[in-house]
Amino acid sequence: MKLIIGNKNYSSWSLRGWLAAKQSGLHFDELTVHIDGDDWQAMKSQNGEFQPSAGKVPVLWDGDVVVWDSLAILEYLSDKVSRDRFWPKPDDARGMARAMVAEMHSSYLSLRRNCPMNIRARVGVELQDQTQADIVRILGLWAEARARFGKGGPFLFGTFSAADIFYAPIVSRFITYGINVPGFATAYMQALWEHDWMQEWVDSAMAEEWTISQFEVSAAD
Repeated sequence: MKLIIGNKNYSSWSLRGWLAAKQSGLHFDELTVHIDGDDWQAMKSQNGEFQPSAGKVPVLWDGDVVVWDSLAILEYLSDKVSRDRFWPKPDDARGMARAMVAEMHSSYLSLRRNCPMNIRARVGVELQDQTQADIVRILGLWAEARARFGKGGPFLFGTFSAADIFYAPIVSRFITYGINVPGFATAYMQALWEHDWMQEWVDSAMAEEWTISQFEVSAAD
């Protein structure tokens, strides 16, 4: 398999796809591209035809199979290995985890715009009202997941799962912008940030020389 991902410092969806590939336990080759660079504009076309992803990342190639979109990649990999590797086993926990992942996939637009992922940065930001509402909603979901299903470990549903994969970039944003969170959330964020895969990603992001000015400007506002 081959996974094409964007800049590790900025690309939240690439982080989700990469963590899903790691969680699958399957071998994959990784290709990181500068999504704001001219090279990627040329690379995303093969044999004169654009990839079905329309040039978006991440993209997973598995033989003749091409899967784009982070959630689709996660579901494809969970079908390929074992759904229990990605999702909690009990129906009530699995149902909540699926709902949380779906909400993350489709919501929190204000948070994404107000606080773009920038792993290297440590800055303050003036939060918009809707961004604050997004943060309150996320913390409420984390609190419920931890209280109901988190007794088996430090992650949202105890053991590392699809929910942690999808909320990992939120943890990164909270750290970047110094978002104040309650103690239980601090402990969860620390556990996720110190996960070996997250540290591998963060180290690579720190070493990247690419920058995307619009995200740097947004981070400084």
